[in-house]
Amino acid sequence: MAISTASAPARVAPPPPETEHLPTLIGRLGDDVMQLVDTKINLLKVELKEEANTVLTSGVMIAVGGVIATIGFALVNVAVALGVATLFANLDLSPAAKYGLGFVLTGLVYLVLGGIIVLAMKSRLSKQKLVPARTVEEIRKDARWLKKEL
Repeated sequence: MAISTASAPARVAPPPPETEHLPTLIGRLGDDVMQLVDTKINLLKVELKEEANTVLTSGVMIAVGGVIATIGFALVNVAVALGVATLFANLDLSPAAKYGLGFVLTGLVYLVLGGIIVLAMKSRLSKQKLVPARTVEEIRKDARWLKKEL
């Protein structure tokens, strides 16, 4: 085996920043700005995913509250309405009217309970800020920095 005595080409060190030419500086600035924009877009994606999960969870809870209110209205209403109808036993009404009053009064109670659940979840959802605050603040900082640099 022969050993080569040829030397490897020397690496040229990049010129110091004060001797770089304007096109090189503009190119580096463009690359840095693109990297900054990519970073901000990734931050925005993360924040939007977090907020979408919160909205989805709250939406599911609103639906669950609605289903629970409906099931409660359908099942318990029958038993309670029949019980309420017995309170009208002494009134001079037909049995159908007594049962009707029992169902109406009981139905109103369950509608109020279901409405409270829906309004509570709606209130919770409305407190959630849908603007990605961290991304907006970072973009404002970057805009100020770019103005200062240019």
